[in-house]
Amino acid sequence: MDKTFIVIPGYNEEKSIQNVILRAKKQGFDKVIVVDDGSNDNTARESEEAGGTVLRHAVNLGKGAAAKTGCDYALKKGAKTIILMDADGQHKPEDIPRILKALKGKDIVFGYRKFDKKMPFVMRFGNWFINTITMVLSGVKLKDTQCGFRAMTSNAYKKIRWEADDYSMESEMIDKAGKNNLKYSEVPIDTIYKDKFKGTTIFDGIKIVINIIRFRLLGG
Repeated sequence: MDKTFIVIPGYNEEKSIQNVILRAKKQGFDKVIVVDDGSNDNTARESEEAGGTVLRHAVNLGKGAAAKTGCDYALKKGAKTIILMDADGQHKPEDIPRILKALKGKDIVFGYRKFDKKMPFVMRFGNWFINTITMVLSGVKLKDTQCGFRAMTSNAYKKIRWEADDYSMESEMIDKAGKNNLKYSEVPIDTIYKDKFKGTTIFDGIKIVINIIRFRLLGG
């Protein structure tokens, strides 16, 4: 656990971030990095009060940019394992031990959500469509390509470090994992949907699909 870093990109998550950090620490993980992506609320202060290490973007750059800032920092601090999770409380820190267990002998672990009626219909359809396109183009077969709860070795991160600043980062990671023949596994997770309109929009989904095609056909 000494070399395990949790990276949490966050934008205006003052209501949930403290709880996420404290629960992660309760699992025995002290190295929690929160990247405050240009928030205009108290995300940074709440994170610091909970014992997180806070990195700040002066302006909102996007989830991909924030996650990359946090992972780069973790790497510089000697991380051997990096865990990515969301700041809004959708991901349960209690699932981290299971994800780390699945990482043994692998390069990267992908969490996957249950696509039931608890997930808003628009999200279910969008994820199904993006899943299909991603798997066809990357050759990596996953149950859920857009879940942001993931763990990877530091060596894997170096190989899949993404260029996307937005939500396309998740698909770019998968594309690069396929190109580098990384060993991967999947772990089912419980997801709490507190705001059915939060996260990727239809326009985000269209942009993700366009970027997936670009990653594969143009190689970047």
